[in-house]
Amino acid sequence: MIKAIIFDLDGTLVQTEVLKAESYAKAAVELDPSLTEESVVEGFKEFVGLSRKEVAKGLLNKFNLGDPASKRMAEFDVAKPWQAFVDIRMDAYFKMISDPKILKEHLCPYNLALLKWARSEGYPTALGTMSHRREAYRVLDVLDIRSEFDVISTIQDVEHGKPDPEIYNLMLEELRISSNEGVAVEDSSSGVRAALAADVSCIAVPSDFTRVGVHKLPQEPNLRVVDNLSDLLETAKSFISELNSTKETSN
Repeated sequence: MIKAIIFDLDGTLVQTEVLKAESYAKAAVELDPSLTEESVVEGFKEFVGLSRKEVAKGLLNKFNLGDPASKRMAEFDVAKPWQAFVDIRMDAYFKMISDPKILKEHLCPYNLALLKWARSEGYPTALGTMSHRREAYRVLDVLDIRSEFDVISTIQDVEHGKPDPEIYNLMLEELRISSNEGVAVEDSSSGVRAALAADVSCIAVPSDFTRVGVHKLPQEPNLRVVDNLSDLLETAKSFISELNSTKETSN
């Protein structure tokens, strides 16, 4: 029996992946003015859903930004080029996520509607994000939805980020449910892989940033991919009913 629903944040409840891409693009162009923001945003798509460190190192390598980032390390009192790159982009990102108007323009209404339905049906809900706690709480508080979650786990709560299943195992433990009693809602291939690796059934809601990666994943009976988000709520209800029926039959 499904007892809880677990949500990703970035790209799932709010399109902060767009804002993250833009902030990395601005930082990259600052390091190398010959780049265009559009090319960096496109490159960012390869790293959606990964940890901050993995995204920064990936973009540094992809756009050969190691040397200019190294020259900024002393300015930010950091030991690694990727850390300097992150510090450069954080100022722009925090300005974006602190602006209610910008965040509300990037809401994912159908995914939020699924969250509201889950709460109205009495399902405990959890949030598992690769964002740092400060960023995640800022977004949740601006949108006034932090109280919608019984459990909130961030990259700071685990040793390994998605697609490693650690964050899902942590949330299952805190929700006090087994893996077959939860359903995840994820937008990226790394998030879907993390859920499935923890034996948690998953509903994928890919965005333009993540669609290609999600559709490259093998089809599995405990995965549903929803490209037309207007169908999300009914698909989720049907999927949960199907999972419940399967579990009753197996018992």
